[in-house]
Formats: sequence, structure tokens, C-alpha cells
Amino acid sequence: QVQLVESGGGLVQAGDSQRLSCAASGGIFSYAMGWFRQAPGKEREFVAAINWSGGSTYYQDSVKGRFTISRDNAKRSVYLQMKSLKPEDTAVYYCAANNYYSDVPSLWDYWGQGTQVTVSS
Repeated sequence: QVQLVESGGGLVQAGDSQRLSCAASGGIFSYAMGWFRQAPGKEREFVAAINWSGGSTYYQDSVKGRFTISRDNAKRSVYLQMKSLKPEDTAVYYCAANNYYSDVPSLWDYWGQGTQVTVSS
């Protein structure tokens, strides 16, 4: 069983940077890890993912070049470095773990409780 806890959310201004962290209890060495987000009134959407080794990363088109996902298996942690934030990035951000990568939220097995990111214009 994997439990995930996100941290690092908050209120920032457009153009700022922010780093989200996800701490796992239980081993995540063999899992793909992902970040998803959900804005008010919208469906949860894929943001970024990384394979078990960190050798492959995947991004939603709207965040490519601005967001970077990374992981530290020794620390059982995953990170999302966000820069050049825009108001449309405002959402609750969720960390997730799964046996394989997918950009479909419903296919992921384990989820954190989410952390709010608000970007003011």
C-alpha cells in the first residue's frame, strides 16, 4: 500500500515559480509517479509523469518547458518544479502512483489528498 502526501502549494503571482513535493510511505521504487490537477468545475487532468527510474518524463502540452517533474527514490519523494506560472495553472494538484504511465487519471491506483496552487494575475 502506498500513501502519498503533497506539500508546497500556496498563493503566488503570475510569472513566479513554485515547487511541489510528494512524500510517499511505502516503496515507490517500481512505480510510475505523476502529477495531476483539478480546477473548479473542471475534470481532473494529467500534468506530468515520470517512470520508475526517472529516465522518462511526460508532460501535458500546456506545461512543457515550464514544469519539470523529478523523483528521488531514496527519499521516496517526487517533485514538480513549476516556473512562469499563469493564472490558468490555478488548481488543486494531486500526486499519484501507478504500476505504469498513463495520462488517464482513472487508471492510476494511488492518490494524495491534493495541495492548492493559486496563481494571481
